This record gives sequence, structure tokens and C-alpha cells, in this order.
Amino acid sequence: MPEKSVYEISDILRILPHRFPFLLVDRVEMLDRDLAAKNRVGWKIRAIKNVTFNEPFFSGHFPHRPVMPGVLQIEAMAQAGCLAVVDPSGPEMDVAIAGINDARFRRPVVPGDRMVLSAEITKDRGQIMVLRCQCHVDGELASEAEMIAKVFLKGT
Repeated sequence: MPEKSVYEISDILRILPHRFPFLLVDRVEMLDRDLAAKNRVGWKIRAIKNVTFNEPFFSGHFPHRPVMPGVLQIEAMAQAGCLAVVDPSGPEMDVAIAGINDARFRRPVVPGDRMVLSAEITKDRGQIMVLRCQCHVDGELASEAEMIAKVFLKGT
């Protein structure tokens, strides 16, 4: 039986600005963060993206062998990371990718896969954070990257 969700899709839609066809997180299963800590280092998340043949990119990538583009795997990990960074009870924020390091793609992600997205904040410099992100499918590492994120207070 699946774990109870920390964030359902309605919660995710309130936090992330992304919409179809670019929303790449279906739910959040685990969120581990200490809101009383002086910084966000060690905050973690585990989120889910269910991959279906109906995804619009599969018709062109590739018609003979549908594979989820690596750049969208990176985006899914980044969206999960954003959900780890933003506290819905705090000030409204936007989070943008400022850099991607050491991206690796270990196995293809195909229709029917369930992507388990994880991110952990490894450095917190206030408006700049570094996250270690991974995507697993069936317990196997599919992709990974270190991401640098820039946090903006909305309206600034």
C-alpha cells in the first residue's frame, strides 16, 4: 500500500507555478525539514512522477522507442527540489535553476515507469542553494544531478 502523501496534486499546484504539460510532480511522499534550524542543509524530499504514454513529448522522442528526454528528468528533479525548499506557510517564493552539475543518465525512463524523485539540500547560502537530486525507477538509479537553485521572494 502506498504511503500517505505529504502533498497531493492540489497542494503542489498551490506551490509550483508549472501547469500542463510542464508539471512533472504528481505527489510528495516524504518531506524532512527542520523549520527551526538556522539553514536548510539536510532538508529532503521524495516525490513521485508517474510516466504515461500520453505525455506529449513521447510522440516525437522517439516515435519508434518512446524515451523521456533527459532534460525533462532534470526538470522533474528540480521541481521536487523546489517543493523541498518552499515552505507554504512562509513567504511566497519562486525558485529557479541557476546551474546543473554532474548530470548523469543511467537508464531510460519509458511509459509505465514510476519515477521516484529525491532531493537533498547540501549547501544553503540564503538565496542560493545546492541540491543533490536523483531519480529512481524500480529501485534503480535512472538519473542524477547536482543543482544550484536561486530563491526569489515573489514580487522582488
